[in-house]
Amino acid sequence: MKDGGPSVTARRVAAHRLGFTRVATDYGDPAADEALAADVADGLVVSASRMRDYLAARTSFFDRTVTGAIDRGGRQIVVGAAGYDARSLRYAKPGVRWFEVDHPATQRDKLARLKRLGIAAAGVRFVEADFTRDPVAARLREAGLDADAPSLFLLEGVAVYLELAVLESVLVQFRQVAAPGSQLAISASVSRPDDGNRARFEAAVAAMGEPVRSTFETGQAEDLLARSGWPVADADGKADASGKAATDERLRSAGLLTATAGPQSARDPSAASAPSSASTSGLRPAGQSRHRGGYPDGS
Repeated sequence: MKDGGPSVTARRVAAHRLGFTRVATDYGDPAADEALAADVADGLVVSASRMRDYLAARTSFFDRTVTGAIDRGGRQIVVGAAGYDARSLRYAKPGVRWFEVDHPATQRDKLARLKRLGIAAAGVRFVEADFTRDPVAARLREAGLDADAPSLFLLEGVAVYLELAVLESVLVQFRQVAAPGSQLAISASVSRPDDGNRARFEAAVAAMGEPVRSTFETGQAEDLLARSGWPVADADGKADASGKAATDERLRSAGLLTATAGPQSARDPSAASAPSSASTSGLRPAGQSRHRGGYPDGS
């Protein structure tokens, strides 16, 4: 975030999403989501690009993850670094509690916009937290998250902006308040052979004051998740009528991953500023990857 203000990249994602086809349900308030996005996007111009294509695919992935969890009876959803995402409005349903965790600057701006627009968010608990220093697990408990009931945790578009140790700390803390049966969905920035898109993306977000801080080679994001207590579920390898195995592989190659709560990590989540060599072995901090192509990320 530039000069301590609200996230610029989060505003741009909201602007892109205004033109996306979203997963439809017979519950929720899509109009409230779109009203907030339109307010956030006012004055921004976005155009067709590979970034837009990626964001459309990513939005659909998280929409389907959320609605699938709700339709299976999920009752707690935690949105990490929520930005101006308003799935808590679009997919609001009686009995489902949402917890939006975000940096104070962005969250306060979002709350001010909701108030000015007259949009109620009664089913949402807003939790202020700076991932680099605040006790995320403790604040979720204080906000009323039931750590004995399964939850869905979302980390969309933020991993790329976090140092590896900070990302691992957040994942570990989410696992600390995740009951058996909990799930996590995350978008990780995966390196590909260089075609120029990665370098352009990194330059653009750096200019916005939100530089890229981590990328992964193939398989490394899954390794980090497993160490943090979130093993990624393997595809069954059988292509059914919908081509599930092929779809799973495409999602993984784009860094769109789902995981389930496994054994808890022994890592101390308070050690976010000091990544261990074991924790980051083989991972490439931003600026050190040999390959800079593939899908760009965004918050």
